[in-house]
Amino acid sequence: MPPETLAFPAPAPPELGQPVEVAPGILWLRLALPFALNHVNIYLIEDGAGWAILDTGINDARSRAWWEAVLAGPLAARRPTRLICTHFHPDHVGLAGWLAERCGIELTMSRTEYLTTQLHRRWAEPPEIDAHRAFYADCGLDEATTLALLERDIGYRWLTTDLPPSYHRIADGDVLSIGGRRFEVLTGGGHAPELVMLLCRADKLFLAADQVLAKISPNVSVWPQEPASDPLGDFLHTLAELPMRVPDEVLVLPAHNLPFRGLHGRMRELSGHHDARCQAVAEVCAEPMLPAAIVPRLFPRKLDAHQTSFAFGETLAHVNYMLRRGWMVAEAGADGRRRVRAA
Repeated sequence: MPPETLAFPAPAPPELGQPVEVAPGILWLRLALPFALNHVNIYLIEDGAGWAILDTGINDARSRAWWEAVLAGPLAARRPTRLICTHFHPDHVGLAGWLAERCGIELTMSRTEYLTTQLHRRWAEPPEIDAHRAFYADCGLDEATTLALLERDIGYRWLTTDLPPSYHRIADGDVLSIGGRRFEVLTGGGHAPELVMLLCRADKLFLAADQVLAKISPNVSVWPQEPASDPLGDFLHTLAELPMRVPDEVLVLPAHNLPFRGLHGRMRELSGHHDARCQAVAEVCAEPMLPAAIVPRLFPRKLDAHQTSFAFGETLAHVNYMLRRGWMVAEAGADGRRRVRAA
């Protein structure tokens, strides 16, 4: 739950596919997702004679239909000027190729997110699938769950469109001029490797994507292609750094849930949440355990395949974070699979 210090200027979201003004010169568009997290927030930033688009929704017929209605309706007189995608997840970049071609606009992304999108669209070939299967098995996942996760891996390709062959690269510290406003580019790690956030100091607006959300903790996961990575360390580093760069009084425009004020308090709570999670992992792992066996101890409710993939990835993120810092140790079992226990 969000801390009581958070304030929500907009008490309810807009109707699906119906953009509304959430701040001067900023339209808020919500699109549906076919997951437990059932929506994504898209933002349209006034850009001279048109609108800059921030994120796209997934590649499905429903999302395309909403975009066609928005382009023919609210945006008919003032067409899109550019497309900015914050990170590689399908709900943010899914329609990037289609929308850029449909509107004749340039795609803007960070380099890592552009290349990561390309990687995920191409990784679901037999050699990669075999490697992912071995990774999941080594962590102790049963065959049924492994098959569900492999289907999820393959599904990325269908939830996204081909990206344009060229793009406008942005990086941390850059400045984008959008409609006379000055937006500082900040990047964060953990949820995605080089997630883009935009800060307009003059108007106290912070478009935070998935880095900071009001009601849920952004998913921070280890994925098969980087089994020893430390995304939780990256995420906590970003949370520690952002208060020095972003004022507390900004209006946070996130990719999910409601816009809010109270950024610094929310980041402290998110850090505290992961501290508590590490403590829980340590308590569970008093004896050596396969990573997959830790998941139901941390997430006791019944999960579908989509939720299981995130729960498993996030559990591994905490395990890797603790291994890096010597708070856990890994040891091979008699079956050759790696088990972990608290140090």
